[in-house]
Amino acid sequence: MAQAISGTGKLAARLARHSTGIVASVLFVAPIVWTVLSAFKPAQEARLPPLPPWPTTGFSLENYQTLNSFGDGLWASAQNSIYVSVMTVMLSVIVSVLAGYGFSRFRFPFKDLFFVLILSTIMIPFQSILTPIFLVLTKLGLHNTLTGLVGVYVTLQLPFSIFMMRNAFDAVPREIEEAARMDGAGNATMLIKVMLPLVWPGVVTIALFAFLGAWNEFLAALVLMTDQSKFTLPVMMTALQSGRFGAIDWGAVQAGVTVMMVPCLILFLALQRFYIRGLMAGAVK
Repeated sequence: MAQAISGTGKLAARLARHSTGIVASVLFVAPIVWTVLSAFKPAQEARLPPLPPWPTTGFSLENYQTLNSFGDGLWASAQNSIYVSVMTVMLSVIVSVLAGYGFSRFRFPFKDLFFVLILSTIMIPFQSILTPIFLVLTKLGLHNTLTGLVGVYVTLQLPFSIFMMRNAFDAVPREIEEAARMDGAGNATMLIKVMLPLVWPGVVTIALFAFLGAWNEFLAALVLMTDQSKFTLPVMMTALQSGRFGAIDWGAVQAGVTVMMVPCLILFLALQRFYIRGLMAGAVK
């Protein structure tokens, strides 16, 4: 009798866990599926109430054609976003790996003070320093340039990235480094061939954070970019959502959201195992 009760309790607990997981999954996936299906509605149907979310008069690519005909076209804004995001990832990874390795393995005056100063910048709201950033970029001749926007994104991303990489390097046993030095490895060889493969999950983590932050960032791109040909996808989406004469083309908006969402989903699903390991390595020493 006791075994039967115990078995029933375990079954009920398992059913409760699976049911909770299924409900949570549906709540997260439903908006994504809704957006993707709504993007394939004809323009006239997309202006109607959103239920049902799927097209009732047939699938259409009209919304994507409208999106591509807006401004300089979808591909121009996508190219700008790709350039800004890729450059932000590359520079953030290079600088944070070098800085994290330095803070973790080298001794130099005021090391702890510099590290605290870098981390303290996370507490400063980005919106509060947007005007000084605008003035500095104008003085440097980088206002209304994608290069200037990349510089802003890298600057905002570096404090968190350096923190993550410092902790990732700290989690690597020093015995591995000592053994490599006994084999004649220098600092560059140590970093590239020995340490970097061991902290690769942390590198992937900061790369994902940098890409998602640059790909979805809106406010800095809106303030710093005045030339329509240099708009990134979030700024283009805002201009599209404003519509003509106050009318919003909801079908084109849903198509734009789908286009922006796809790269983020693909990258996260492809690299999620590295992402989770990187977060854990960066949080636990």
